[in-house]
Amino acid sequence: MITLPSLGDEVSLWMDASPAEVWDLVSDVTRIGEFSPETFEARWTRGSTGPEVGAYFKGHVKRNGVGPTYWSGCRVTRCEPERVFEFSVGTDSVTVNNWGYRLEPQDGGTLVTEYFRLDPNLPTRLYWLVLGPLRRRTNQRGMRTTLERMKAVVEV
Repeated sequence: MITLPSLGDEVSLWMDASPAEVWDLVSDVTRIGEFSPETFEARWTRGSTGPEVGAYFKGHVKRNGVGPTYWSGCRVTRCEPERVFEFSVGTDSVTVNNWGYRLEPQDGGTLVTEYFRLDPNLPTRLYWLVLGPLRRRTNQRGMRTTLERMKAVVEV
């Protein structure tokens, strides 16, 4: 039996800040450019103005921090204030992957977990089988960088 690699990963970092303080950062997509090494700006679209399930935004991405540069359409799929913020990346009919943040109160602060999971369709599984190890490492580094940058902001 062949075991396929997991189609996602996650990175966690404890922050000396309340879930409310962290929530303000992770759910405000217009601030992602301050934190992400790949997505350097984002804005709400289609009449959306803030985080809620079904809200749309697009992110301006510089793949691997060097290019190519493109806009990705996103839609909020989970929005539980101070707990979970998740969004899909793709089009209205095709989800390529999902990104999110889980917030857990811990030791007077917040354990913040950033995660991604790819849609388990056949093309994605084939892509992940071939290029998954490289992309996983890139995503792990990017998530760690994003969380460390957020930590520096909320712990000031």
